[in-house]
Amino acid sequence: MSKIHRKLLAVVVLLGSLQVGPVFAQSLTEAEPLPKTFASSVSSVSTAVVDKTESLINNAMQLIGVRYRWGGNTPQSGLDCSGFVRYVFNDTFGFLLPRKSAQMSKVGLEIGKEELRPGDLVFFNTMRHAFSHVGIYVGDNKFIHAPSRGKSIRVDDMTKVYWEKRYNGARRVENTNGFDVMSEEQRQQLLLDFQERLDKTGRL
Repeated sequence: MSKIHRKLLAVVVLLGSLQVGPVFAQSLTEAEPLPKTFASSVSSVSTAVVDKTESLINNAMQLIGVRYRWGGNTPQSGLDCSGFVRYVFNDTFGFLLPRKSAQMSKVGLEIGKEELRPGDLVFFNTMRHAFSHVGIYVGDNKFIHAPSRGKSIRVDDMTKVYWEKRYNGARRVENTNGFDVMSEEQRQQLLLDFQERLDKTGRL
């Protein structure tokens, strides 16, 4: 898939998932005009969120076709599911998520399936234990992920029986001040987890 095709796919998916926005805005306008200051604030916040999300999804789409490699941390060496998510978030926003999918499942805000929007993390039980697989939701019930050994990064449909049966939940890694919402307790636990991994394997 060419870079142009990936970008087009990203934009189509993003617009499809956000199509409720204009309808909602229209219903508000018909009911009662919004104050200019409020409307301006909503517009700027919405634009910032869409811009961040579009960058995240675009960066993820650029990696379609990169081969799966267990423990892989870079596109050059290959990426596993959590390595892929970690790489995309770091490349887009400049901060590191935890290395393991189970650790990622404790970061940010827990959200319901009906609340999903592009950029959210989605988790699955693919190895007989919870949160053993993670991907990035791209809208329209689709998510992008590094599937498994012998395969490559791709977009899959969450409504397919395999994924629906294994769905574990979702997290939103953002707040009004940005994308890093780890509590102090989460930070300390993350540091302990990193140190433990470093002691055992010599790498994060």
